[in-house]
Amino acid sequence: MSSLLTRALHDADFEAVHAAFVEAFSDYVIKLSPTREQLAEMLTRRGYVPDASVGIFDGQRLVAFTLNGIDGDAAYDSGTGVVPSHRRRGLARAMLEFLTPRLKERGCTRYVLEVIDANHAAAELYRSHRFVETRKLQCWSFESGGGEELAEGQIREEWCDVAPSWQNTTASIGRARDPHIVLGNDDGYAVLFPSNGDVPQLAVRPDARRAGLGTRLLRAASRKAGKPLRIINIDAGEEGIARFLTAAGAIKTVMQLEMIRTL
Repeated sequence: MSSLLTRALHDADFEAVHAAFVEAFSDYVIKLSPTREQLAEMLTRRGYVPDASVGIFDGQRLVAFTLNGIDGDAAYDSGTGVVPSHRRRGLARAMLEFLTPRLKERGCTRYVLEVIDANHAAAELYRSHRFVETRKLQCWSFESGGGEELAEGQIREEWCDVAPSWQNTTASIGRARDPHIVLGNDDGYAVLFPSNGDVPQLAVRPDARRAGLGTRLLRAASRKAGKPLRIINIDAGEEGIARFLTAAGAIKTVMQLEMIRTL
C-alpha cells in the first residue's frame, strides 16, 4: 500500500468519485450504475460532506472511497466501495481507521451505515470496528396497473410507527434537489420522487388504518410516477408494515442491516 495515497475528499474530486463508484458497484449484489447527475442527487439528499469522506488514490485514479453524510452529531456512510483491481488489500479497513478520529473531531457521536445482510464479509469488518446491528431493513418494489388521482397532502412523520432510516427522514427529503410531491389527505400521505419512483415515507393516521387508504396511496403514487416504486429500508421489526405491503402486492427485494458505532 506504500504507493497509495489516502486523503479526505474535495468537491473537485466528484468526477473521480463517480467513475470509481460505477466501477466498484458494477459487480455488487445489486448493480449500481448511476449517471453523474443521479449520484450527485443521491449524495445531496444524504447530506454528503466531501471533507468528512475519504478516498484512496493509486496515482491519479481513485480506487477506494467512503462517502459520508453529516446531520447534526451523526455521520452516515452513503457508500463504501473498492474497485475490483484493488480488493483484498485491506483498503476498507484502512479507510475506517482514517475516518474515525476525523469524525470525532467534527463532533460526531454516532456513525451509521447499512450493509446488505448477505454481504457477510463487510458486516464482519464493521463488527470488528465496534459497529452494532440496530435493526434489519427491508426493501420493496411496487407496481400497479392503475390508481386514482389524489390531492396534495403534507408530511406528518409522527404518524410513522418506526423511525425512518437516514435517507427517508424528513430532513433528507428536504435536502433533495429533485422535486418531490406529497399525495394524501387528512388521514394519510405518501411522499414520491417521480424521477425515480422513490417513496421515502408513507403513513396513515393510526385511527384511520385498515380502511384501504395505504393501498390507495401506493397505487396513486405508482400512477403518478409511471414506473415501479422503490420502497427502501423499511424497519423489518414492524411486522404490520410488511403485512400491509405484501397484501398490497409489493415484492420484497433485499434485506439490509442497519449498524451504528458510538464514536
